[in-house]
Amino acid sequence: MITVTETLDQIRQGCHEILLENELRTKLERGKPLNIKAGFDPTAPDLHLGHTVLLNKLRQFQKLGHTIFFLIGDFTGMIGDPTGKNITRKPLSREEVLENASTYQKQIYKILDPELTKICFNAEWMNKMDAAGLIKLASQHTVARMLERDDFDKRYKGGQPIAIHEFLYPLIQGYDSVELRADVELGGTDQKFNLLVGRELQKHFGQAPQVVLTMPILEGLDGVQKMSKSLSNYIGIEDAPNDMFGKLMSISDWLMWRYIDLLSFQSPAQIAQWKKSVDEGANPRDIKIKFAKEIVERFHSHASAMQAYEQFIARFKHGEMPEDIPEVTLTSKNGTIAIANLLKEADLTASTSDAIRMIKQGAVKIDGEKVSDRTLKIPAASTHVYQVGKRRFARVKVMKEL
Repeated sequence: MITVTETLDQIRQGCHEILLENELRTKLERGKPLNIKAGFDPTAPDLHLGHTVLLNKLRQFQKLGHTIFFLIGDFTGMIGDPTGKNITRKPLSREEVLENASTYQKQIYKILDPELTKICFNAEWMNKMDAAGLIKLASQHTVARMLERDDFDKRYKGGQPIAIHEFLYPLIQGYDSVELRADVELGGTDQKFNLLVGRELQKHFGQAPQVVLTMPILEGLDGVQKMSKSLSNYIGIEDAPNDMFGKLMSISDWLMWRYIDLLSFQSPAQIAQWKKSVDEGANPRDIKIKFAKEIVERFHSHASAMQAYEQFIARFKHGEMPEDIPEVTLTSKNGTIAIANLLKEADLTASTSDAIRMIKQGAVKIDGEKVSDRTLKIPAASTHVYQVGKRRFARVKVMKEL
């Protein structure tokens, strides 16, 4: 039987922080299954690899015999999580939230065991709370304490508006922990404030405070911003095998190790061996192929992974894509760059008019997909492989000018 120390070693692996670890040890020593909570707001219909960093940790807790509460924030989703935002998020309609939530339920079972996962919705208890109850809940936190949050603090000092309803978000997330009597809550490092609010509210309601476990944030394909569908820098867990494989192969060699460390199920010893081999002269592309196969197989099948690999290799053999693609970084003042300007600045065309002509001829591709829209705007915080004709390639990262 696995000991508490061995259990803690497993839980600690890959975590950013555990608050407080001695409390977690005490909870584990009771020998009873713990209530493990993680909340997801259905603000977009698709889960991506960034979400799986946390989902993989939930699966680990399942294997250790604990109860997983996958909380869908159908109520908080209508508020919009203000974490990391410099503007007030547009609230979603009830219909949008429910539609997105339904897709979450299908996708999480690619990782979690459906027999051991309890899906719940926070509207179940929040819809029963009247205005008096919400006011009472709001009385448990001060404005000064809310402004301790880095994003709120920056917006306040910068004169950016903060809507009153945004202060409710961390309170409701914390109250979810009260309703579920959570022993442990997981979240990204950017969720630390919200998770700690849960601890304080549990104390107020006479419960033992939850242990806060934060997981690292996975960067998107650009290697800069948090992976997000809204930034178009994500790999969806329901992406087609060829698309998933191609996106993974497009990441930089540095970012490859970050993805492997956070997403691969290979042992630490195996990953260390891969890193050693590259240091000694092995081609990083060979490691990237192994990793891409692993991820595609996890979300599709072994056959799909092999087919995606074979098609990718065929593109090199047929001269469709060179092995070494030059990397270019461009900046944008307003957050986007016109496709014609991008092609010119990346030295893929002689001029913007040349770029437009090549688009008209069907000679421009982004990540292997033909571009037909001459007015296409490429967002900042994105990285893609651009091709003009048969022989001109560049991996272009677009960043917003600071």
